[in-house]
Amino acid sequence: MRILLTGAEGQLGRCFSDRAGDSLEILATDRKQLDITDLQAVEKVIDSFKPDAIVNAAAYTAVDKAESDYDTAYAINCEAVKNLTAEASRLNIPFIHVSTDYVFNGESEIAYSESDSCDPQSVYGTTKRAGELEALKSPKGIVIRTSWVFSEYGNNFVKTMLRLGAQRDALSIVGDQYGCPTYAGDLAQAILKMLAASDFEPGLYHYSGDESVSWYQFAQKIFTTANASGLYPRVPILSSITTEEYPTPAARPRYSVMNTNKLNAMGITPGKWKKQLEAIIPKILNEIGV
Repeated sequence: MRILLTGAEGQLGRCFSDRAGDSLEILATDRKQLDITDLQAVEKVIDSFKPDAIVNAAAYTAVDKAESDYDTAYAINCEAVKNLTAEASRLNIPFIHVSTDYVFNGESEIAYSESDSCDPQSVYGTTKRAGELEALKSPKGIVIRTSWVFSEYGNNFVKTMLRLGAQRDALSIVGDQYGCPTYAGDLAQAILKMLAASDFEPGLYHYSGDESVSWYQFAQKIFTTANASGLYPRVPILSSITTEEYPTPAARPRYSVMNTNKLNAMGITPGKWKKQLEAIIPKILNEIGV
């Protein structure tokens, strides 16, 4: 199978390439190799490579910056998806597009299902929702919503915590926003399983890690895991604060736990994020020089 992968240098893109195996031929592109907001450029690459599937791991993810940069966020999160959808539709091939928990307003008290109404509260969430609607126009379009992605690659909450914890005696972390951390490698594996199943139904799916926590609880687990590894002896004092005490340009959903039963029924189960955290923390500590 020949797969066009966009966003190849991001967390998901790199984890996907790591796990793809020899049976897949991947054209891994980032913005340097392919500007997915340029339809002609997309057409040229598609016609040359002739993929059997497209996986879009590219996104504008600077959540706060998006509030003052709508045009760029919309171009990458929606217009680019429209371009990829057009090509996937033309070739009648699977198109897997990754979306986010930010499409919800966060006011629910139970896990969000795929059929729940969307009500994004930020530019990032709004543009990602617009991209979802484009992707679902493809006859073989699949949208996977995920949340709180972390890995040994790129920038993420785990790396930020470990870096700040090595520099400061105390940290204040938001404790009233809840979600499910998701290891990018587990998400990549889920996508590969979808591609391997020739009868996988198009549509909308939720995928995340297996246990919900607050950001404060996530930080606690990061530091206890790092300390237990023996590689991170200095653990900061953590205090839980409210969303109001840590204002940001973009609103975050207070509750964005997602129901993954739809994928579970198809044999794709949530990743065990605590186990993956143990595996990658030594790699991160080596990278950041702690």
